[in-house]
Order: sequence, then C-alpha cells, then structure tokens
Amino acid sequence: MQRIPAILVLALFLPAAFLATLPAHAASCAWSAKMEEDEGGSVLMASVCGGPEGDASLMLACFDRPVLSYDLGGAGGEIEPGTRGSFTFKAGGKSVTKKLVLEAMYNYFTTDLSGPSDPLLALLRGKGEVTISADKYGAASFPLTGSSAAIGKVLAECDKGSGEA
Repeated sequence: MQRIPAILVLALFLPAAFLATLPAHAASCAWSAKMEEDEGGSVLMASVCGGPEGDASLMLACFDRPVLSYDLGGAGGEIEPGTRGSFTFKAGGKSVTKKLVLEAMYNYFTTDLSGPSDPLLALLRGKGEVTISADKYGAASFPLTGSSAAIGKVLAECDKGSGEA
C-alpha cells in the first residue's frame, strides 16, 4: 500500500476544514429580489440575511411607497406591539438614523421611506456592509453585495404602481 505524503493530505483536506469553520450564513447572505407572499397577495421583495447568527433580515417592498422591514432574528425575542425604536444604519462612512415601529403581526420593525431618493436607500445601495444598531437591541451587520440591483427592481415596481394611480 502506498503512503500519501502529508503535504498532499493537507492540500486536500485543509480547505474543507477551513470552510467548515465559517458561519453557514456567510456565503448565503446576499441581496436578492423575488416575489413573496404577503397578506395582500404577492409582492416583489428585496431582502438579505445577516446578523451574528445569520437569522436577522432586512426586507424592502413597495406598497404605496417603499417600506423597509428589519427582523432582528433571535436577538429580538418577544417585543411589545407598538414598540418604537431609533435605529442607526452605518455604511461607507455615512450614517442615517430612522424611527422604526414594530409591526406586531410579523414581529418586524418597519419604516416608510420617502421614495427612491430617501437617504437610507442610497446608503443601502452602497458597497461593503451596513451595520444597524439600536441601544436596546444591539447591532447587526448585513452585506451590501447585490443590494443596488435588488433595490432597483423593487423601486421600479414602485414607479409602475405610482404611474397607475
């Protein structure tokens, strides 16, 4: 029986061992835009996962105007309906602070955005990652990979909707 040189064994198995130590969400959390079911039917939603455990998410949909939802994931726990919080979004050396209100039905914090030129949308369409923080709920980071294209698709749907009214 032939012996396999140790260097060959390391070359074959070290990459797999390294990848196994990465958080599972590291590779799977990127922005996408797809149709999702909502209480009113199907809606185009841009979303991304993130946070320390990969179970938090940001979602952007267009109803009468763009609406951003932030699901704290496991860090949220049970939050009292109607809870309001001040959340700071930081990316690319800039920050935007918004008041978000808990949507009790889904247990997400939400905010209506002023439209396609809202400063938060500009920040989310950047590069790198965005960190969202609030005193009571800590901080979570989300990648911005693919955010510009995904957000652009949702905003195009907003434009279609506002043209029909």
